[in-house]
Amino acid sequence: MLKRITPFKQIDVFTQVPFKGNPVAVVLDGDKLSTTEMQQIANWIHLSETTFVCTPTNSQADYRLRIFTPQNELPFAGHPMIGSAYAVLKSGLIPKHGQYLVQECQQGLVRIDVTDAGLFLTLPESKKSPLQAEQVKAFSKALGVSASEIHLAATIDVGAVWYTLQLSSAEQVLALQPDMNLLSQAIAEGVTGVTVFGQYPENSQTNFEVRSFAPNEGADEDPVCGSGNGCVAVMVRDHQLLSSSDYVASQGSCLGRDGYVSVKFSDDNQILLGGFAEICIDGQLSI
Repeated sequence: MLKRITPFKQIDVFTQVPFKGNPVAVVLDGDKLSTTEMQQIANWIHLSETTFVCTPTNSQADYRLRIFTPQNELPFAGHPMIGSAYAVLKSGLIPKHGQYLVQECQQGLVRIDVTDAGLFLTLPESKKSPLQAEQVKAFSKALGVSASEIHLAATIDVGAVWYTLQLSSAEQVLALQPDMNLLSQAIAEGVTGVTVFGQYPENSQTNFEVRSFAPNEGADEDPVCGSGNGCVAVMVRDHQLLSSSDYVASQGSCLGRDGYVSVKFSDDNQILLGGFAEICIDGQLSI
């Protein structure tokens, strides 16, 4: 049987230092592949996400992106979108709209601005609902903290759905050693996982420490999570946790990474989330 060859890049996202961010595998000619083949490839590569760049169905879009975990397809995910945008730009794509890309995904059209400070996606409009007391109790047990140390708790949908919890401090977030079996049991179908965050003291290098756990998606802990940070940004905005309009979150040190996610709030209350990316693998897949 003749093998098909498709260009492929592996991009490290939310870092300027290769191998210190969150990798995403980007298959640049997804039109050649069936959904079954895409899922098989994502399971074999076994990163938290693998993406496939396809021809858009909307004339406003520069391309259409399909996003897969090792187990299923996602409608939206932050770091795969940033990494895929970087990959298509480095492959020679010229944006239709000048200084920004329009990326089509299951969630809809997502704008990604190309700036000197990195690539920034405009987060879809969020939906938020409070967690019930029994849910907070279950997560406190799974995380190994008391319920009173969970200051804020909500289910937030930014295209991907995360239970989002604020703990007492960044140091407490870094010290977590969650019970993945208990976390898995507490995560409902349709929810990606649990993102926790804690604030650093004033004048620290970053404002928040973030960790994202998704044991039911084949990734116990995501090194640097775009959609999880998007949910944190919703909390920061809605509860006015900072006086400034922009901030930086760090994530990944517990996994030997050094990721930084930048967040901006626009004048019309939209959330822009982004950072830098680097190519770590540039080649082709033989399928």
